[in-house]
Amino acid sequence: MNTKIIGAGSSIPNLIIKNEDFLQQEFFDEKGRLIPNPESIVSKFKEITGIEERRYAEQTYVTSDLAFEAAQKAIADAQIDQESLDYIILAHNYGDVPYGSIQSDTVPSLAARVKAKLGIVNPKCVAYDVLFGCPGWIEGLIQAYAFIRAGMAKRCLVIGADVLSRVTDQHDRDTMIFADGAGAVVVEAQADQPGILATASATYAVQELDYLNFGPSYKQELTRDVCYIKMKGRKIYEFALSRVPEAMKACLDQGNIPIDQVKKVLIHQANEKMDYAILERFYKLYDMAPPEDVMPMTIHKLGNSSVATIPTLYDLMKRDLLPGQQLKAGDIVLFASVGAGMNINAVAYQV
Repeated sequence: MNTKIIGAGSSIPNLIIKNEDFLQQEFFDEKGRLIPNPESIVSKFKEITGIEERRYAEQTYVTSDLAFEAAQKAIADAQIDQESLDYIILAHNYGDVPYGSIQSDTVPSLAARVKAKLGIVNPKCVAYDVLFGCPGWIEGLIQAYAFIRAGMAKRCLVIGADVLSRVTDQHDRDTMIFADGAGAVVVEAQADQPGILATASATYAVQELDYLNFGPSYKQELTRDVCYIKMKGRKIYEFALSRVPEAMKACLDQGNIPIDQVKKVLIHQANEKMDYAILERFYKLYDMAPPEDVMPMTIHKLGNSSVATIPTLYDLMKRDLLPGQQLKAGDIVLFASVGAGMNINAVAYQV
């Protein structure tokens, strides 16, 4: 039984935050020293990450609200009765954090909240959350695939949503990377259709565990009891370049898929420079250069919205909203991601 995406949707917040909006910000390094010349920081930031602007959720929204909007659109696109869903799998990392709050709210689960917002009555529609770093949405997709292959489900809703703007340190340069958003797909068991062809997952959690973690503000006079996203950028970059191409190749090898059959590579939109380096390393494993336009990008305008980046990217392509990046029936797409844990995964999918 194949696992086919039959509907997709996304929730992209309306509030646009441009790089120039950070020019008046005080940035400190990890030792608490003020970094001079914010103009230089902002200009170099675009060169490294490719990010020009990002989206933030409006003050009245939390993560489960964005997840609900993306889910609604995916269900409508799939043209199904939502009561027929067997699972709602919601990947996120920080729960619902109300604007102005310092506390994450994760009970009940965000998936259960989305089920309630949708008004799904069926108690056999099981709702649960996935915490897997930025690769969480792909991991949720892999779990839905496993349920369908095992005969435990016929239809699943898989959502990725995060509101990272509520958990970033405004005095850390890395805050400019992060954004808010949600993406969702409905997958269905279909016997005579293409779908998920192969998967790969891995967790490296010894030396790599703290490459992404929670820590106090770099502005040391602020309370040390409030923590924010912290990352070791160079360590993550080196790790991703080494491990992500391996996982992508392992996925294709599992499915006996020739590299020249891959039409698009959808990598987690984390950092433009890093993503292109991953792509080059991946194709180098086949002694090839990447084909032109094989990797669509949204990071320039949407930033890094963690688990939401890939399902949002897929939805935009499905709706033909990315010029020159169309999806055609029969195309093989390779999804891949890396994030806190350190977790890596990949899925080969035939449209």
